[in-house]
Formats: sequence, C-alpha cells, structure tokens
Amino acid sequence: MAGFNKIVGSYSEAMAGLEDGMTIIAGGFGLCGIPENLISEIKRKGCRDLTIVSNNCGVDGFGLGILLEDKQIKKMVSSYVGENKLFEQQLLAGELEVELTPQGTLAEKMRAGGAGIPAFYTATGYGTPIGEGKEVREFNGRNYILEEAITGDFAIVKAWKADCYGNLVFRHTAQNFNPMAATAGKITVVEVEEIVELGALDPAHIHTPGIYVDRLILGSFEKRIEQRTVRSA
Repeated sequence: MAGFNKIVGSYSEAMAGLEDGMTIIAGGFGLCGIPENLISEIKRKGCRDLTIVSNNCGVDGFGLGILLEDKQIKKMVSSYVGENKLFEQQLLAGELEVELTPQGTLAEKMRAGGAGIPAFYTATGYGTPIGEGKEVREFNGRNYILEEAITGDFAIVKAWKADCYGNLVFRHTAQNFNPMAATAGKITVVEVEEIVELGALDPAHIHTPGIYVDRLILGSFEKRIEQRTVRSA
C-alpha cells in the first residue's frame, strides 16, 4: 500500500497480522454480502480461539461455518444461530461459547464502537435473560438496559464497488451489517467485486468513506442462495 491507496495484492497480505485469540467483526446477513474469501483466508491461516461478532455463523460448509470445522471459533456474538448443525453440536458439547444479542442491539453495538461511544441504553431485552446482570435505568417511565459497544481487532467486510482510497458502495440488501462492521475494526479489510477509478463514484452514493478502510482487495464470489424454494408443478 502506498499513501492513500488501500489496495493489496493477495488475501495473505489482506489478513496479515491476524493472530490466535483475536476478535473479528464480520459483515453480512445470512449468506448475503458476506466476505467469503476473507473467511477462507482465516481458515487457511488456522488461527484459533477467535471471537467472531456476526449476525450469524454461516451454514455448514460455507461462510463462517467453515471456521467451525477445525474449531477455530471460541466464542460467537450473534443474533441468529439456527442454520448450522455443527454450530449446534459444538454449543451443546460446551465447545463453543455463544452470546446471543438482539439484532438491532448488535448493529448498534457495532455502530457505537465505530463512533467511539462506549455504551448506550436500550429497552430491548429488558426483563429477559438478555438483560440479566446489566445496569438498568428508567427514562420517561420506561426501563432500559445498558449495552456496551463492540470493537474488533479486525473487521472483514464485503462491498460491491470501491475506489483505491477505500470509498465503498454496497449493493441493495448486501449493505446489511457491512457499513457498521467497517467502522468497528482496528484493522478493516474489505473485499469488493469491482475497483473503479478515482472520481468514478458519485460522492452522494458512497455508503462508507475510505477513512474507515485499511486494506482493499478485488475478489470473485460464489454468491450462494441459502434456501431455494420452488412451487411444485
């Protein structure tokens, strides 16, 4: 990388510095907009005892699910964990710690982490196991629990287009958790479908400015569909 140019030439370079025990914040929702090649590089590196912050943990054999195969994940901070049999097995066997977090709260924890806000109050989860042990305050007659922000050693993100400065555009629903995740990593790594010339992106269409991005790599993607349902003839 030279100056403002964030482009790196290999996935090994993109994930350089990742070590055992680190926390990784991953963008994506289900299999939509996931940084699948960066996840594959994490598997190749073989780092272990990782804490992964993501809406979900992929599926068996794809996405973040491949990191379960060699038990690289120590803890998941997630909202939804219902599509991965290996995840279920490791959870029930006590091999995987899981911190279930309401989806909106998880998004806000990432956003707050990126904005330098250490914590915030939310009514979501009050009076449920989610709120156990957390500080409670009353505002305007309603109880709220204190949720701490999340930051990671790495954030891994998938975008549609970028310029070499790291300005990002996400496509449709692939935007999901990616913009929040991009702000919350000490090192933010982004893989994109297309890198365009400087000035080609309309400033009004940029979702994440390049100031949040440390490394950028051009990739190709499988783009799986999670469940395909067709009507019988």
